[in-house]
Amino acid sequence: MNPRQVVDYMMEKDYFSQFLGIKIIDIKENYSLIEMEITKQMLNGLKTVHGGVTFAFADSAFAFSSNNDGNAAVALSVTINFTKAGREGDIFRAESILVNDTRKTAIYDIKITNQNNEQVAKFVGTVYKIGKKVTEL
Repeated sequence: MNPRQVVDYMMEKDYFSQFLGIKIIDIKENYSLIEMEITKQMLNGLKTVHGGVTFAFADSAFAFSSNNDGNAAVALSVTINFTKAGREGDIFRAESILVNDTRKTAIYDIKITNQNNEQVAKFVGTVYKIGKKVTEL
């Protein structure tokens, strides 16, 4: 399977990403670009995007980029920095890019921006390659 087919396979079973309304914009090996509209159900008590929503969105981009070669990888460590509050109606984009790859681990940078190309968060994640194919799980 090519990277897009792998992500389509994953997305079919990823009910949480479906629930968030995530759309796949672009997929290349070890790369993903996804998009999501912010709805009122994603807001916290301060009327800004709940941090868990932003984290989950970035985590989906991370998963799609780190598994799209067909080899399963799981999150080992992640960090996120929130740089700008999101609001209802915003369109978030997350771009995940491979920055370091070894036999058992890989590191990805994920940049989350809004419709004005303003950065709303920066997520860095390390995956552990579990030695199985995505389709075996």
